[in-house]
Amino acid sequence: MSPLTTSSISSPEVHTQGRGVTYGAAAYVLWGLFPAYWPLLVPAQPVEVLAHRIVWSFVTLTTAVVILRRWRPFLDLSGKGWLIVTAAAVLITVNWGTYIYAVNSRHVVESALGYFITPLVSVALGMIFLKERLRLAQAVAIGVVVVAVIVLTVDYGRLPVISLVLACSFGIYGLLKKKVPLDAVSSLTAESAVIAPIALVYLLALGSANTFTTAGTGHTLMILSTGIVTVVPLLLFGAGARLIPLITMGMLQYLAPVLQFAWGVFVVHEPMPPSRWAGFALVWLALTIFTFDAVRNRTRGAFVLSERTKAPRVRSGNG
Repeated sequence: MSPLTTSSISSPEVHTQGRGVTYGAAAYVLWGLFPAYWPLLVPAQPVEVLAHRIVWSFVTLTTAVVILRRWRPFLDLSGKGWLIVTAAAVLITVNWGTYIYAVNSRHVVESALGYFITPLVSVALGMIFLKERLRLAQAVAIGVVVVAVIVLTVDYGRLPVISLVLACSFGIYGLLKKKVPLDAVSSLTAESAVIAPIALVYLLALGSANTFTTAGTGHTLMILSTGIVTVVPLLLFGAGARLIPLITMGMLQYLAPVLQFAWGVFVVHEPMPPSRWAGFALVWLALTIFTFDAVRNRTRGAFVLSERTKAPRVRSGNG
């Protein structure tokens, strides 16, 4: 009989992984739909939207921390830890601000490119700062992305600055997060706490130019929703990451830029000349190489581990 019996398919482990995939996919789908959300906050300008997002995310996250009574991690954080949190807060602010600007100025496709190349930027950063060794396939994938950026630079007539800022800011942000002894929600709460006072001062300084109370009740409610819109995908991502392997989450992450790209091309109708398609085709080729290599090495590692942990065979008395 096949090892995939009905009982094994319906086992708790399979159901758990199924829930994990659902949570992870939901997080990335929501992130992928952000290009449809941020324009709804017009007439607020990108910097105002960013400031509101920071402030209301802090309010939402702090409320969750109070309800869950999870103050201890913040009290245990060292001075060095807070310095890393501050640096991470600056980077995520740059990332959020760049993305909001990109979407509201109709550079959705360029922003999608940034999130497509982020995993490869993270690998390159790991090689530079963590002295991690590149496998041949990873080196090839990074090389292909470099060629893609050159092709897109020629196409745009400039460097794809938005893409590079998004990829580098998020890649370095991820690098710093490895050094912070906090879970995802606590870490983002700490980052919001660092940057929220500056955002609040900016909003107060806007005075009558602040659209929060001058553009109607609907607009005010939309501004308030920025906190929930920021936190919900993060919670789904955290729940999913605890239930499924990292490689699975890594494959799900492509859902977001795929949806962003589709929105930019088919909804906003951003121009996609043949040279731009060629650049994106190279990026997708690099991601295919990268993903195949990751899956292959994950499978090989699991096989080697299982072989090493097998119980030794015991000979019977008959020899």
